[in-house]
Amino acid sequence: MVFPMKCYRKNWVKVCLTVGDITEFTGDAIVNPANTLGLMGGGVALAIKRKGGEEIEKEAVAQAPIGIGEAIVTNAYRLRCKKIIHAPTVIQPGGKSSVEYVLKAVEASLGKAEQLGLKSIAFPLMGAGTGGLSVEESVTAIIKEIQSYSNRNFEITIYFRSVEDFEKGVKILSMHEFEIASEK
Repeated sequence: MVFPMKCYRKNWVKVCLTVGDITEFTGDAIVNPANTLGLMGGGVALAIKRKGGEEIEKEAVAQAPIGIGEAIVTNAYRLRCKKIIHAPTVIQPGGKSSVEYVLKAVEASLGKAEQLGLKSIAFPLMGAGTGGLSVEESVTAIIKEIQSYSNRNFEITIYFRSVEDFEKGVKILSMHEFEIASEK
């Protein structure tokens, strides 16, 4: 099955939106919307752990607690990307997120990626799903923070779980000052 993808550019940063399984990402890093304990028991975190191995969670827990607005990095083990960036969007496992937490998590993730020289980064909908935010709230917060990194050479992919959510993301991104770019 071929999933839709739309790409945009603002200055140096390229942002692509797609539908699919984030654990299949082949770039530098996947961002995990973590909890402060580093436990990976639900949502995107659980999918990453199931596919990449329990070693990811063990490595994250060993670096916990992870403050809101901080990010840690683990190896990706059996995943196709190089690293996992864990940035809390909730305090406790199963807790509720906020737009503020998502903004801080995206900022910390991009800061950590820049520090480590990671260029191609995949984000899920941060704070949505188990975190309780809507698709619109999540995408708006992610895009807002990405814009502050538009003078960096990043290739960012935002993964959606459905075409309907993808279309919401495209609509939101089109309201910001991004130009349409090629998919490659």
